[in-house]
Amino acid sequence: MKAMLLRKHGPIEEAPLEYIDVPTPTPARGEVRVRISTCGICHTDLHVIEGELTEGKPPVIPGHQIVGSVDVLGDGVSQSSVGDRVGIPWLHSTCGQCVYCKSGKENLCENARFTGYHVDGGYAQYVTVSQDFAYHIPRGYPDAQAAPLLCAGVIGYRALRLSEAEPGCRLGLYGFGASAHIVIQIARYRDCEVYVYTRGAGHQDLARRLGASWVGRAEDGKPGTLDSAIIFAPAGSLVPHALEALRRGGTLALAGIYMTPIPQMDYRLLYHERTLRSVANSTRQDVVELLELAPKVPVHTEVQTFLLGEANEALMLLKAGKIEGAAVLEMP
Repeated sequence: MKAMLLRKHGPIEEAPLEYIDVPTPTPARGEVRVRISTCGICHTDLHVIEGELTEGKPPVIPGHQIVGSVDVLGDGVSQSSVGDRVGIPWLHSTCGQCVYCKSGKENLCENARFTGYHVDGGYAQYVTVSQDFAYHIPRGYPDAQAAPLLCAGVIGYRALRLSEAEPGCRLGLYGFGASAHIVIQIARYRDCEVYVYTRGAGHQDLARRLGASWVGRAEDGKPGTLDSAIIFAPAGSLVPHALEALRRGGTLALAGIYMTPIPQMDYRLLYHERTLRSVANSTRQDVVELLELAPKVPVHTEVQTFLLGEANEALMLLKAGKIEGAAVLEMP
């Protein structure tokens, strides 16, 4: 099968992904094989490729926002049938036995493995996955529009929940990429006023079209006090700005898997019971809930499509902030 393989970490400008032929995988017991049609491109992929995330070891095929159809069943599979359209997200497997798994916090499992990081992912024509970690895609979503829901959507949904944003609240979004452009739609569905902090003119225009009450840069100052906020951009320098804008007792959620160092800051920014918390991965329940909610909103994903062999170029555009909405690879 055709795939984009990472043999060695390196700057995306050096095109470290190789477009090559690799063996087509065979599903093990309890697994299904999926013929991939599309795979979303995520900032996490960029962090994996450039070596900012170091637990995974190359060679690996990146990608974890996978949509395709089941074409082979492994022994013992009972939850899927050949021809089912399914999605595969970041969380590939958990141990099921640790204190986190048993308390509903499998996203924190110390033995969790992740798609496109510990195991081969979706920058390829085929992939295998446990039937327990494959999800049926809602009708009405073309494959390319469904792909960003599986990470950008799911992580955004979890971040929104952990930010403790209530219906009708004032919510701040810092960075306006794939996740934020989905979150704003859910937040507007819940009658929230959304304030978007982003530099790019294209991102600012998209935020306005999706219903933002205010759009500007973090350095421009706060348009009002926020009840909750989420930082999507991997920039630690935004944390003091967001805390400055947050009301007493408000919550700031950090949605990225990677962030540059947070600068030293005055304790007054955390005082008055403001909460600063990270968002780590997602659970299977998060995926189920988001895929049920998306058609009700309805969430519309803005996508730019690229051919599989163009993954390096697409990731360079993502790094440069030149993707409006989400980028998606289409398989040959």
